[in-house]
Amino acid sequence: MKKLILLFSLIFAATMVVNLTGESDDKTKTDATVGDQAPSFEVMGADGAIYNLSDFEGQYVILEWLNHGCPYIQKHYNGNNMQQLQEKYTDQGVVWLSVISSAPGTQGYMEAEEARQSIEEQGASPTTILLDPEGEMGRAYDARVTPHMFIIDPSGTVRYNGAIDDKPTPAASSLETAHNYIDAAMNSLLNGEEVETKSTTPYGCSVKYGA
Repeated sequence: MKKLILLFSLIFAATMVVNLTGESDDKTKTDATVGDQAPSFEVMGADGAIYNLSDFEGQYVILEWLNHGCPYIQKHYNGNNMQQLQEKYTDQGVVWLSVISSAPGTQGYMEAEEARQSIEEQGASPTTILLDPEGEMGRAYDARVTPHMFIIDPSGTVRYNGAIDDKPTPAASSLETAHNYIDAAMNSLLNGEEVETKSTTPYGCSVKYGA
């Protein structure tokens, strides 16, 4: 009888693991799925202008979720990695939107003036910083961490969703050997080639959404 009870207990435990795994898989699904149309948005920029995705029809758009208090973000900015990417691709006519979805009172939240100052202090060159304190844009894209990166093509289709590179660590030394997914994807797209790695698991600090 004890053996029978133990057997049923093991079967029940295994069933729970399968169910939990299934629930976790459901939560990882995103509304910005590669190959689908990117979610539309209407968000104020740090420059005071209102930006819509439709404003950039016919252009490539890179989205970067940003939180300067996050050590993973600090790695890419202190190492000048993010700034170099921004300059490289905005010089080629690509739109680069850094998005702050931190809620007021949470790490990374910025008012417009503070966000503008951060661009100068960091030597950054995004097209603009989008201020999303209510988290509507972030949730629409299922942006989970900073940095979470997306590439949208001129037709509005998501072509990349995931991490900036293959080194999920805040250590600055990792930049030297990292394979940069954004750089690789954009090189392919601008050369009329297929993106080799279209989706990866993003890493970084969780996006500080409000309740």
